Amino acid sequence: MAAQRREAERQAREQARLAREREKTRKEEHLAAQQRLADTKTAAVERQVKDLDEVLTSALRLRPLSFESLMTSKVPMRFDPGSLAHGNPPPKWADFAIPEPTGLARIFGGNARYAREDAAARGRFDAAMRVHRQAEADRQRALAEAKAAHDQQLAADSRRIAEVRARQSAFVAGAPEAVEWFVGRVLDSSRYPRGFPHEYQVAYRPENRDVVVEFELPPKKAVPEVRGYRYVRARDAIDALPRPQNEVKQRYKRLVACVVLRTLYEIFTATSPEVVEAVVFNGRLSTIDRATGKPARPHLVSVSAERSVFEDLVLAAVEPDACLTRLNALVSDNPYDLEAVEPFIAFDLKRFRFTDDLEVVAGLDSRPNLLKLTPTEFEHLVKQLFVAMGAEAWTTIPSKDGGVDAVATSKHLFFGGVCLIQAKRWTGLVGLESVHALTGVMADHNATTGVLVTTSWFGRASEQFANRNRITLINGAELKQLIKEHLNKDVIPGTSPPRRLRASDNVQTGRPGPGQP
Repeated sequence: MAAQRREAERQAREQARLAREREKTRKEEHLAAQQRLADTKTAAVERQVKDLDEVLTSALRLRPLSFESLMTSKVPMRFDPGSLAHGNPPPKWADFAIPEPTGLARIFGGNARYAREDAAARGRFDAAMRVHRQAEADRQRALAEAKAAHDQQLAADSRRIAEVRARQSAFVAGAPEAVEWFVGRVLDSSRYPRGFPHEYQVAYRPENRDVVVEFELPPKKAVPEVRGYRYVRARDAIDALPRPQNEVKQRYKRLVACVVLRTLYEIFTATSPEVVEAVVFNGRLSTIDRATGKPARPHLVSVSAERSVFEDLVLAAVEPDACLTRLNALVSDNPYDLEAVEPFIAFDLKRFRFTDDLEVVAGLDSRPNLLKLTPTEFEHLVKQLFVAMGAEAWTTIPSKDGGVDAVATSKHLFFGGVCLIQAKRWTGLVGLESVHALTGVMADHNATTGVLVTTSWFGRASEQFANRNRITLINGAELKQLIKEHLNKDVIPGTSPPRRLRASDNVQTGRPGPGQP
């Protein structure tokens, strides 16, 4: 009895020891698994940050999109039937035939048994033949369907290539639709990290040879607010290590700059200088206004880049923020906090559309033609427009050139304060000299901002100068849209700009409208 008791106690101790070892092993495995999970989550964050850091440089290593790559055939010219090319051989009777009885087998009933077995073999052979014929019919049908599908794909591919070739010819000619289509393909082919939006609008202004892009910027959450994860053994918990808020904001600002430079790079490298001499990039962010709770899309960055200036940059070595400064970009000081740089007048990109033979159409149209208004009628219309847009006071001032010159004040109109408004009913380019002249008049009247309205159009040099000198330019198409939006009137603005006007507009080539010097 004593020996049995001692053995039982020994076995109990052994079982307890083994249980303790198993529990120790389980805890060690759990600790190791938790640490691996923390390391895996940290590595994922580090990869995410690395992808953000390479948003610009990763694009520099890729070959730019071209019409030739879009015309690459996706369907082989020669049809490859694969396994459908050859069917299986038909069954052979020799593989089913029953040997005829010989010798004694024939005497002792062999013939009868042979007859039964031969009949069964022939039944099996006939069944195998039916299966083969059905399989062959199915193969032939599948082969015909595959050949028809290949021919259909080949025809569709040929039509696609023909369409791209036609668009290429139109692109070379500077047709806006073709340029916008191709730039859209360029932006579509750009691969950003997961979670980035892929929304944009594109317009091409042939008179300036520039592409205007309204681009949806990545959300603030694109920059991870944690820098890693740590496993805390005491609490058996995985804690997130917060990234300093200042670093998050700086990284987001840098990310915005990288997206801008990458988009400019992709468009410039994919297009020819004969068609695209400049790119205007407007970056917006879809968010919720914290003050109203309503959806908002503030502009966080806007830049107009000349090809000659941009191509002189070494993008692989630039500091993105400093590079945008060099390009005279208008950038939010705190994009993470949604400090907007949105201009007072935000137009839909379709405002750049001009109708061919507009003057002929105008003669058949019942809508008012702004060029046929008297100076007084035009002044009254412009006054109505700006009052509808928020002008609180309106004073007409003497004008040496016979145009509509006025001083408008508002708390909100063009950033508030005194705004000098000058309008020109012209039929041609309003050159840089007119914009220069407006700055002098602004100084004479201590105006905070200036607005130059025309029934025609401006060149890119005028737009760049205006952006640097607190002047808003409103061309004929934009004027038409504003009148429609704020006065609910449909008008004909004036003449359409030439399709391939050179970018330089140092010389004023416009002509005053009827009744205006």
